[in-house]
Amino acid sequence: MKITLKDGSVCEYAQPMSIIDIAKDISEGLARNTCAGEVNGKLEDLRTVLSEDCTLNLVTTSDPKALSVLRHTTSHVMAEAVLRLYPNAKVTIGPSIEDGFYYDFESDPFSREDLDRIEDEMKKIIKEGHELTRFTMPRAEAIKYFEEKGQPFKAELIQDLPEDAEISFYDQGGFVDLCAGPHLQSTKGIKAFKLLSSSMAYWRGDSNRARLQRIYGTAFFNKDELAAHLAKLEDAKMRDHNRLGREMKLFLTVDVIGQGLPLFTPKGTKMLMKLQRWIEDMEDNEWGYVRTRTPLMAKSDLYKISGHWDHYMDGMFILNKDDESKELMALRPMTCPFQYNVFMNEQHSYRDMPVRMAETSTLFRNEDSGEMHGLTRVRQFTITEAHLIIRPDQAEVELNNVVDRIDYVLKTLGLEGDVSYRLSKWDPVNREKYLGDDAYWENTQKYLRDVMIKKGITFTEAEGEAAFYGPKIDIQAKNVYGKEDTMITVQLDCAAAEKFGMYYIDEKGEKVRPWVVHRTSLGCYERTLAWLIEHYAGKFPTWMCAEQVRVLPISDKFEDYAYEVAAKLKKAHIDCTVDHRSEKIGYKIREARLDKIPYMLVVGQKESEDGTVAVRSRFAGDEGVKPLDEFIAAITKEIETKEIRQELPQDNAQ
Repeated sequence: MKITLKDGSVCEYAQPMSIIDIAKDISEGLARNTCAGEVNGKLEDLRTVLSEDCTLNLVTTSDPKALSVLRHTTSHVMAEAVLRLYPNAKVTIGPSIEDGFYYDFESDPFSREDLDRIEDEMKKIIKEGHELTRFTMPRAEAIKYFEEKGQPFKAELIQDLPEDAEISFYDQGGFVDLCAGPHLQSTKGIKAFKLLSSSMAYWRGDSNRARLQRIYGTAFFNKDELAAHLAKLEDAKMRDHNRLGREMKLFLTVDVIGQGLPLFTPKGTKMLMKLQRWIEDMEDNEWGYVRTRTPLMAKSDLYKISGHWDHYMDGMFILNKDDESKELMALRPMTCPFQYNVFMNEQHSYRDMPVRMAETSTLFRNEDSGEMHGLTRVRQFTITEAHLIIRPDQAEVELNNVVDRIDYVLKTLGLEGDVSYRLSKWDPVNREKYLGDDAYWENTQKYLRDVMIKKGITFTEAEGEAAFYGPKIDIQAKNVYGKEDTMITVQLDCAAAEKFGMYYIDEKGEKVRPWVVHRTSLGCYERTLAWLIEHYAGKFPTWMCAEQVRVLPISDKFEDYAYEVAAKLKKAHIDCTVDHRSEKIGYKIREARLDKIPYMLVVGQKESEDGTVAVRSRFAGDEGVKPLDEFIAAITKEIETKEIRQELPQDNAQ
């Protein structure tokens, strides 16, 4: 047989060979660093025997794919350690994930002390150096094996496998787990790991099923890489919007109000208002949009026309569902069908097109409790929503303009480097989820694909991520922990006009169905605020800060002058406060720095006599004494241009 390696070279063997033996045949050093083999693109165990021509990539410890093998093996070691310490625990699944691994158990909750005990037990197992050996078992025998072990979740997993599936297991010194692999050859290959946290989960993600305890961990091939990753996680914790946003008093949640329903404080509200006014001014005055204001709920009839009733009911809050004497209503999960009715309120000529309708829309999504997190996934949110009703011949220009304006928004916010682009397509295997036929989806997807190609945008394509009515350009960003969310979206919809009976009159006097572009420019305000908190670690550009300046009188004698300064700042539309507390000036400065205020204006005898202010900032430290009018002119320009000043390194801040 001929084995074609990654570099194109070919190894020939007269008999079947395992992957590890092929690696040894090439080099003993290579074999020691090889964790798995990629056979015809599929990751396989080193013990896998090859018996026919194939391509083989030997996956060494320097290959990112090797980490998934290491972490998967570490999850098995963790499961064994848990069962040694807590024999009554029930094991479920334990996959490798992007930055580590997890394993779910039916058990009492795990404390940090419990995780430390489990870590110690894992070290013992690793030191014992058990070989991991793969074997298979007939279906009925496999189910019986786990039932007798008192592990019902494993038995259920086997029952759900296809009848003809090969049921494989790994044994590590007596601990047997259902698994397809691949794994390291021995537990001794685990050199550096850490259990990070524990949280609640549901069996198979279903809140009606068993409550489980999930332990998260990570593993690397050396301690330096682990240490670097743990340092990164510490930085992530410091930036986590769910913690930092609450510490900065931007938002809060209250149990009696409900999960996924954040309350915004005056500070958080001020920031959201600034973002909203900016976007609305751009839409109204520069981008050619008209503004609508539509209801927060509607009869089910509207959603039946749009298709949301059939395709999105599970995500909606439905009212009067159990009261036949009242109309069946639902809170809106989107604004599009409302704006379509505004469009249809009057007849439009081809000369009127495009009609661009914008709305700052409050929407409602019935998210599962386990999915909600901080501001990134909530049940009520506000979005920069718009729908462009266009002639088909306007699609290219309008889509280009929409993408250009999103690029402008991202650059203004300083977030352009944080995003990736994705073409979200339909899944032809699950046709019942979507409107339209193959030709509809191929044509609409091509429009969006061509826009990004012509603009030189690097993007990925993802099946099954489209809306039920059309494909999307999704602009994605990751939070500090690496979880990806859609921040901004552009959707092409060529089906809505038919469903709603929308038309315009063309140059021949005939009725023609328009197309619709659904778009957001900044996305969901709540999610964007979370993004900004984490990106800037709370040190926002001056223009979006709720408090842009804090005036610090050196003593009570200069409080009147401090308020005179504040009055002039407010007249210039600069958000400021006066720290009139009877504290030393050094303490006030430290407090302002901790509150991440962009500018501090220190005022005393000389400043009050000369009409000046001593300026200190996050950007340059001590900026010296300046005439008040000069400072006002400078900060006004910074705010108006939405300048993002470079932050002074923390060690140099004074």
